[in-house]
Parts: sequence; structure tokens; C-alpha cells
Amino acid sequence: MTYRTGIDLGGTKIEGIVLDPDGKELFRKRIATDRERGYEPILDSIEALYREMVDSVDGAEHTFGIGTPGAISSLTGLLSLSNTVCMNGKPLKRDLEKRLAREIELQNDANCFAMAEAMMGAGRGKRLVFGVIMGTGCGGGIVDEGKPVPGLNLRGGEWGHMSIDPNGPECFCGRRGCVETFISGGGVERRYEREFGEKRSFKDVQVDYEAGDPKAAEFCDVFFRDFGRAVANLITVLDPDIIVLGGGVSRFDAVYTRGVGEVAKCILGDDLRTPIVKHELGDSAGVIGAALLGI
Repeated sequence: MTYRTGIDLGGTKIEGIVLDPDGKELFRKRIATDRERGYEPILDSIEALYREMVDSVDGAEHTFGIGTPGAISSLTGLLSLSNTVCMNGKPLKRDLEKRLAREIELQNDANCFAMAEAMMGAGRGKRLVFGVIMGTGCGGGIVDEGKPVPGLNLRGGEWGHMSIDPNGPECFCGRRGCVETFISGGGVERRYEREFGEKRSFKDVQVDYEAGDPKAAEFCDVFFRDFGRAVANLITVLDPDIIVLGGGVSRFDAVYTRGVGEVAKCILGDDLRTPIVKHELGDSAGVIGAALLGI
């Protein structure tokens, strides 16, 4: 019997899970990332959680995968594009494999999300699934016939860093006008502060919109247009069988009406057949996907 173990390394929490061969959950635990403490303490936390997971199945044979924001460079082996910036430029995979004395499958967190939703969630039964995370940042992952598509440069699905306006806001990746700067929760909050001079959470903006506030309505009109343009570009390039949305922004119901309506306006042709749906696995998708992708 081979168990599946996975860790989801997030900006605020590190979550571990153990699944039996049938996918039944046997163990789950969350701890704080405490990224302000730096890189080495994060490695300490991952190692401690992994050993606790292994102890939960008495050291039995198991696979192991980790999902993390960003991607490992195919040239240097270093992590890049992580919004936990203390980890950028670090040999995360190599350091963890040395500590744990075993191989690790390390995948982008959006790939893990897409894998979980494709196999066990909203994308079940679909051949080509694109999973989108719209949270603090914005990422994507591609799953084709049950297999992730990381791409030659290990950037497959990095839709959040496609530029839709070269004169747009600066992104943490160093470029301007990335999709992430427009339609992620963090991007929306920064735009609100630029336009109105006050800080407001995405959730608060959503509540104002749903209450009929005129300022929020006008502000969200721009958000929906940006969403429509970005998703229409994605469909034009990839044409997936389904797009599954995750992250905090995915809980904004108007995305599936107003937002999808804007996609239909921007898409090439006049027939939007692509389902654009909410996730089914909630914030568990990342850690489940890490376990499914593990080696």
C-alpha cells in the first residue's frame, strides 16, 4: 500500500495532507508560514510537518509532493516568481531533498490546484482543464488527460504574468501590466487605493458592489472588463474544455455573470462555449493536488 502525502506552501500557511490509495484523507494539519522569519525557518517548518505526516502512517511507503507559488528555473534550479519573496533565488527543491534524504516533486501551486480540480473536483471528466487561482496574486495551471503540463521552460499556465497593458501597473515580477496587477485580489486592492486614496479589501469592495454602491459599481465595471479581456486571450490561445476558478476572487458571484459576459464580448468569434466555473474543493485543492502529483 502506497500512501500519498503532499504539502501546500502558501504565503500565510503551510498545509500537509496524507491520502490513502483510494484518496481518503487520513491526516491534515495547517501551520503558519511565518515568512517574515525568512527562508531557513520555512524549511524547518516544512521538514517538521513532513516528518509528522510520515509518522501518521508509521513510516509506510508514500509519495511526496509540494506545491508552492512561483516556479523552479530550468536553467538555475532556483525558485522564482514567488510572492513569498524571501524564497526567490533559493534552491528550494535541492535544499529540501537534502534535508529529507528523498526525491520531491515540486510544482507550482496553480498546477496543484488544477490537478486536484481536474481529477477530483469541478473538472472531472474533462480532457483539457485550465485552473486559475485569483487570490493575492493570479496564476494558472494546465492539466491534459490527467497530467500537468509544466512546459519546456516550466512556465506552462503562468497566465497571471501575461501583460495586457505594457503601460499598466508595475508587477512584482518586474514587468508592467500583468494580468495579476489587474484582476487578482491584491491587484484590485492596490488599484482601489490608487484611485480613491484609501485602503479597502477585495471582500469589502465586493460587499459594496452587491449592496448597490455606485462607486463600487463603476470600479467593478473596470474589473469585469479586465477579467473578460484576460480570459478571452487565454481561451484564444489554449481553448480548454473548462476553466475552473479558485482563490478569494472566485467567491465573487458576479464574476460568473458580469465577468463571463465580458469574456463573451472579447472572445474571438461569437460563440463562448467554454464553461467558466467555481472550484469544488475549496482551499483544499492545492494540498490535494500536491499529494496527487507527488513522487
